[in-house]
Amino acid sequence: MKFGILYELQVQKPWSERSERDVYHNALEQVELADRLGFDYVWAVEHHFLAEYSHSSAPEVFLAAASQRTERIRLGQGVALLPHPFNHPIRVAERASALDILSDGRLDLGTGRSVTKLELDGFGVDPADSRAMWEEAIQVIPEAWTKDNFSWNGDYLAVPPRNVVPKPLQKPHPPLWVACTQPETFQIAGRLGLGALAFGFFAPSYLQTALSRYREAIATAEPVGQCVNNQFATTTLAVCAPNEDEAMEIGRPAAEFFADSVSLLFKDWGKGQDVPKSYRYYSILSHLVTRKGEGQAGPPNDGRQYLCIGDPEHCRNVVSYYYDSGVDQLIFLVQVGRIPHKKSLQTIHLLAEEVLPEFR
Repeated sequence: MKFGILYELQVQKPWSERSERDVYHNALEQVELADRLGFDYVWAVEHHFLAEYSHSSAPEVFLAAASQRTERIRLGQGVALLPHPFNHPIRVAERASALDILSDGRLDLGTGRSVTKLELDGFGVDPADSRAMWEEAIQVIPEAWTKDNFSWNGDYLAVPPRNVVPKPLQKPHPPLWVACTQPETFQIAGRLGLGALAFGFFAPSYLQTALSRYREAIATAEPVGQCVNNQFATTTLAVCAPNEDEAMEIGRPAAEFFADSVSLLFKDWGKGQDVPKSYRYYSILSHLVTRKGEGQAGPPNDGRQYLCIGDPEHCRNVVSYYYDSGVDQLIFLVQVGRIPHKKSLQTIHLLAEEVLPEFR
């Protein structure tokens, strides 16, 4: 089993003039420590306009800085948004190649389409087209990486014959992933031979269903690239402390802030009836969150048994749950809300030294 850390680069209010500066620089220090202690991956998201929840709008810049301060940890862009009003796939291919070169071949490229109406509307992306835009763009990138005379004529993109440079250092190209939340996306990931980035907190029944859908689909994959990336990664929030009281004092408000922020991401899908088919899952989530907030019946969501908020023994039990489930990589969110920088460093230390070794 492999282990990573994930950065939304959250900046919870109140803000000072140095709030964003400190979050970025503290995160880089945390990545340096994770590299020294043997973590396998660092992932950085791409979000726009999501104040407090995520100030990571240029993950390739953050990862480029991390590449110069680390030696072995793999750098995961999780993800690049591929509807072309966000990022033209040729530019994604170029920037990813440059990052792969700067890191001496340590890049993994995750992609996605955005799940928030706030972001889609902000860049003029029609939600009804976002999945088709993504699926076309994800075919363009490995072609641009591996062909000296590349061209494309599709439904959304047209590229005359060009040699896209630079080319990535890894051959045939860096591993490709896609962000997955709803059931259908796990099947799409497998069908296209992509690694699955399960960016969500899943109960055992849902996690097993997602894994089964993915493994079944990838067994007969027709990869968009030149290789199949058969890996399933999922995420958990992590605050590991010497004792339960300290972990809960820091971790509970962070988890509550994270949960409240995530619920706001989907709220716009709950307004009105004209929701594109590929976003109706998020409309359902929005209604469930609203019902729960109003004290109505909703799914149980205690969640601590899936979150690494506790002492090393509790965290070992949580990691064991994911290990036994069959996931290939567990990714920890260590910088959430107002978790102090020193406590994030402590979490990385304790996980690396007292939790993870028995699962490697």
